Amino acid sequence: MTTSHPANAAEALFDTARHAADAVLFEGYVLYPYRASAAKNRLRWQFGVLVPPRWDGVEGERGTQRTECLMEPRTGAELHVRVRFLRPQRRAVQRSAAPDGGGDRFETVETLELADRVLVPWDEGVEESVDVRVPVDELGPEPKEFPFSLAAADTTETVRDEHGRTVGRLVRRREEMSGRLRLAAAELPGPYRVMRLTALLENTTPVAAPPGARLAREDVLPHSMVSAHLMAGLTRGGFLSMTDPPQWASAAVAECRNEHTWPVLAGADRGSDVILSSPIILEDHPRIAPESPGALYDATEIDEILALRTATLTDDEKRQARGTDARAGAVIDLADSMPPEVLDRLHGAVRSLRDITHPPDPAPEYDVPRPEAPWWDPGADAGVDPGRDSVLVDGTAVAAGSRVRLRPGPRRTDAQDMFLHGRAALVEAVLHDVDGSVHLAVTLDDDPGAELARAQGRFRYFQPDEVAVLEEP
Repeated sequence: MTTSHPANAAEALFDTARHAADAVLFEGYVLYPYRASAAKNRLRWQFGVLVPPRWDGVEGERGTQRTECLMEPRTGAELHVRVRFLRPQRRAVQRSAAPDGGGDRFETVETLELADRVLVPWDEGVEESVDVRVPVDELGPEPKEFPFSLAAADTTETVRDEHGRTVGRLVRRREEMSGRLRLAAAELPGPYRVMRLTALLENTTPVAAPPGARLAREDVLPHSMVSAHLMAGLTRGGFLSMTDPPQWASAAVAECRNEHTWPVLAGADRGSDVILSSPIILEDHPRIAPESPGALYDATEIDEILALRTATLTDDEKRQARGTDARAGAVIDLADSMPPEVLDRLHGAVRSLRDITHPPDPAPEYDVPRPEAPWWDPGADAGVDPGRDSVLVDGTAVAAGSRVRLRPGPRRTDAQDMFLHGRAALVEAVLHDVDGSVHLAVTLDDDPGAELARAQGRFRYFQPDEVAVLEEP
């Protein structure tokens, strides 16, 4: 058994998938407001945590990930697998005990304040990867094992103030870690050469609790693989989609067993030669939005909101974020230096529902002409005209331009409608829906944004029995 260093061929194979894989690797790494003191940053590492076998199942964490998918290798194909994860690195903060900052006497503290940052204890994440390359013909139903290990490491970083004086140091500790990747491939019966690939990733680190004590999640994390996932690629051949397989492979795909991970196609140019197996469920061919200016790590909100909210943090809050983690500091710098044109680009993008790089087959010709508008669009029915239609309200015809007083009834589900009771409004259009109901689109007389709403077609809607006709002045 050998594991190889990343080769140029593997780098080229995984180049496209790596961008999405990096987002998986750092998803939830540090959350807005990017300070260690924030409540949501005190529970670290949410995705793909693989704990040592002694703690498998404790507090909901697992020690293995299982990926199964179908592949169609060609003759002479080699399988490249890259395992990636974050290795927790525990950071302690120490202050110099010497008055002038000299000497080698330090004391551990909870906070070390500098002009540009506030340093606190924190668990950092160090990127780790293991590459395995094996000819497909050497794989069989019995798993082939590829163990790997990482040695413990201690590092020390001197901390200096704005005048260059030593004021403290950061002491970092990485624990010893070991793991194992098991690969198996079984050929399936049928007219095509299809193989079920099984990749089992395990944390095999030997960690035991002290006698009479029970380790908590906090104690086990330094021995765990975090955000663990893998990429697999074929030099010849390809993989079948697990979410949209061809019909002939549907039954075989349904029999695949994936645990704590999910494989999707991730090849270049929408190719099928690479899969990304992630603890976060993705769609085939995931990609980062081109408008995204950089990693913000907190995908629970859109980039625009995060950038704007980060830019409004106080100077002291930004100092705390910069001292929490170098990646958090990079987010602060990104928000502070983002040009207006880049921020404008984050406001939204209209994307076609049709993939322009792979347009669908031309539509077949029909003898019956197709309408220019869909059946539910008023433009498809010449019998209705929102700008000219009218409806009777208490015996009076109401149309666009009529003035009414709003009196929403108890059936309204929007609580804000009670504040509109008795308000005067202008009818902008009379609309008929597909169920035969009639609706009045109105703007409020005293609404300073009425002109803007009219220009954008953003109205309030009421039914005829919810208004009373106003006498024209």
